Amino acid sequence: MFSGIVEEAASVVALKREQGNLHITLRCSFADELKIDQSVAHNGVCLTVVSLPGDGTYTVTAIQETLNRSNLGDLETGSLVNLERSMKMNGRLDGHIVQGHVDTTAVCTEVVEEEGSWRYTFRYDFSKEDAGKGYVCVEKGSVTVNGVSLTVCEPEADKFSVAIIPYTHEHTNFCRIKPGTRVNLEFDIIGKYIARIGSLS
Repeated sequence: MFSGIVEEAASVVALKREQGNLHITLRCSFADELKIDQSVAHNGVCLTVVSLPGDGTYTVTAIQETLNRSNLGDLETGSLVNLERSMKMNGRLDGHIVQGHVDTTAVCTEVVEEEGSWRYTFRYDFSKEDAGKGYVCVEKGSVTVNGVSLTVCEPEADKFSVAIIPYTHEHTNFCRIKPGTRVNLEFDIIGKYIARIGSLS
């Protein structure tokens, strides 16, 4: 369980393909605090730490299903990945409830600077079937973009915008997102439950 509050944007130092799997090695400031089997969100995708060489890096593995559903297959050496360790039960929920299960990807269509902040617009594939699963955005609702908990602005059937403050821009990989960049989306879990209950009634 996560909150969508990114701790660090870490650099990818190595990528290794093994059949349908992708082993991703990253360098981050808290690598030496991690443990094997620990869960860490990577651009919003919950992955398990599988290797800790002790040099400030660690490795996780993304299976083919994860690569198909997320943007992790787009990573290159030097890419920045948003990281968040799992929530502590005695901590504050500063973002919103995030599971680390990416629902789909979206493409950035516009970035507009607005007097000290940035407005990003994203478009994703829309279908009534997906909407029935709760894969929709609502005005002032929550959405997770590359693991960042954000408030939705101006949602339409297949797109929405978010406003990014300077701190988020500087401390996450939003600083590298531009039109054409693919990002991971996780829609609000509460909305998904409501949609599921509604489909059964």
